[in-house]
Amino acid sequence: MADYLVIVESPAKAKTIGKYLGKKYTVKASMGHVIDLPKSQMGVDIEENYRPKYITIRGKGPILKDLKAAAKKVKKVYLAADPDREGEAIAWHLAHSLKIDEKSDCRVVFNEITQQAIKDAFKTPRPINMDLVDAQQARRVLDRLVGYNISPLLWKKVKKGLSAGRVQSVAVKMIIDREKEVQSFVPEEYWSITAKFKTGEEIFEAKFYGVDNKKVELNSEADVNEILNKLIGSFSVENVKKRERKRNPVLPFTTSSLQQEAARKLNFRAKKTMMIAQQLYEGIDIGKEGTIGLITYMRTDSTRVSETAEKETAEYIEASYGKEYLLKDKRPVKKDKKSQDAHEAIRPTSVFKDPKTLKGYLSRDQLRLYKLIWERLVASQMAPAVLDTMSVDIVNEGVLFRATGSKIKFPGFMKVYIEGNDDGKKEEDRLLPHLEEEMVVSKELIEPNQHFTQPPPRYTEARLVKTLEELGIGRPSTFAPTLDTIQRRGYVALEDKRFVPTELGEIVLELIEQFFPEILNVEFTAKMESDLDAIEEGQTDWVNIIDHFYSSFEKNLKIAEEEMKEVEIKDEPAGEDCELCGHEMVYKMGRYGKFMACSNFPDCRNTKAIVKEIGVKCPTCKDGNIVERKSKKRRTFFGCDQYPECDFLSWDKPISRPCPKCSSMLVEKKSKKGVQVHCTKCDYEEEAN
Repeated sequence: MADYLVIVESPAKAKTIGKYLGKKYTVKASMGHVIDLPKSQMGVDIEENYRPKYITIRGKGPILKDLKAAAKKVKKVYLAADPDREGEAIAWHLAHSLKIDEKSDCRVVFNEITQQAIKDAFKTPRPINMDLVDAQQARRVLDRLVGYNISPLLWKKVKKGLSAGRVQSVAVKMIIDREKEVQSFVPEEYWSITAKFKTGEEIFEAKFYGVDNKKVELNSEADVNEILNKLIGSFSVENVKKRERKRNPVLPFTTSSLQQEAARKLNFRAKKTMMIAQQLYEGIDIGKEGTIGLITYMRTDSTRVSETAEKETAEYIEASYGKEYLLKDKRPVKKDKKSQDAHEAIRPTSVFKDPKTLKGYLSRDQLRLYKLIWERLVASQMAPAVLDTMSVDIVNEGVLFRATGSKIKFPGFMKVYIEGNDDGKKEEDRLLPHLEEEMVVSKELIEPNQHFTQPPPRYTEARLVKTLEELGIGRPSTFAPTLDTIQRRGYVALEDKRFVPTELGEIVLELIEQFFPEILNVEFTAKMESDLDAIEEGQTDWVNIIDHFYSSFEKNLKIAEEEMKEVEIKDEPAGEDCELCGHEMVYKMGRYGKFMACSNFPDCRNTKAIVKEIGVKCPTCKDGNIVERKSKKRRTFFGCDQYPECDFLSWDKPISRPCPKCSSMLVEKKSKKGVQVHCTKCDYEEEAN
């Protein structure tokens, strides 16, 4: 019989830890929280200093009973939930349920699930940290006071099933504010002039800069013609500048930067990134070594890396790439004021577990995310890249064109990893030929181009997460669930991977803005996050923080209950009649986005997906038209409108003209290079317009 009981959150973690601890330990999973606030009521006694009313979560009774029985059979119980506020609260609830003294050394924490980390953690158990517990309780109570007071109002005045929360409301406001900027944007005309010059056999490109060494803006075609009319005779090289530039590696991943980069490079939603990261953290069976945690804890706002990991990574870099690729001077980690710095950055538990060696054990998505994390750590410990840059002015009658180029002299960290960007543009060398001052170059082409200024871009998931983090709204554990919630509630939708607000989102936000302006105040919400951090650090009392908030919130609540008017949301007509009963079809918002439904519901339950024609005939049946559809996972695909009679389907967008080589269907494919046109039968391909 075992001497000790260890309680973790998940079965996967229990299996991995059990293997490391041996026969004296029984490891069981609580399956997350076993105790929580009730769903059916607020569960907060406002009159008794906001005392939470905890109950056993429905369905968790048998688990708790099993844990109590197991606890009676052992000498000591260790509580090993995740190393964050939520994990501390789980440990605290278990301690109370199992009659364990919270001040005893019952709490075990570890940042990675490896044999050494587990053994070290059990050498230094500690009491439950009540500051961490209080910070979690404060957030939970705060969210209950907001959600369970405003949500019923929204159900009564707007429609059932709505919710309101501090972080989600601010996120929705940011999306709506950006949409207003987009809609009110007035494009302004501007022009550019691109020139192609030749020296010897080499052609290079330059852009118009200005006149007589002063920058000139081109606002109209008349401005362009004025410049072009100045160009007489030959072009000569002036002012050749060459310099060496260093580029430092990026820091290892935090939760936020991992979500952003996984969105950019892997097309992962924030929720998916965190789910796969959890699997990698809890442990994967990798053959002879058994189940092992492959990354450190994935909820962190720190870029700090342990000395052991730094040493291992340096050994790997020297062995794999050479001593010249080692980072010579360790960069100081800048600690953001908003950062808790409770854990290390997200990194592989061992850099020697190269992604190539794990290919046979991980799923495709697990391997892709692990590779991203692994490459980021290795690159962060490598030498800076060295680039040779060159800037050249080409002048004709005082009209100045400027050409810039760069060449990687020493790749450094770029040999392993280059950070993505929100525009999806790939970095490439832009080389210039050998050019010297007073050299004459021949003109190959002068091409003026008309442009119009663009509105600010709508938020992608990556951009929204980055902005929320910069503003101090939410914490690493809140970003993914917040983005998921605002979509499930129908407040926003994703179109072409960018957030757009719905009518429902705008109505709800307008009501919250009118009656609860503090909830939407970015500075107020960020200050609340700082207050929660102060509770965690033992600097302030959680009841005082909640009381300060609720005193003003309660006044607004009373005003809203009296003055908030009912809002009728009319269904938007779809422009066609129901083929079953003849009534008008209307647009509805469901779990997977907009769809069409009969206005005669519930007597008629006819529904139809919204389809968009793309102007291409079906290549299979020849009679139908290709339409754009959405899968249940919101992925766009293309099919025939005669389905199920015709089963044509394509994940790539077909285009209207046939392949010039074999007359088969052409499709647009997206890749790292951008959009390209490919034939579905032969090897023909071309750049998309």
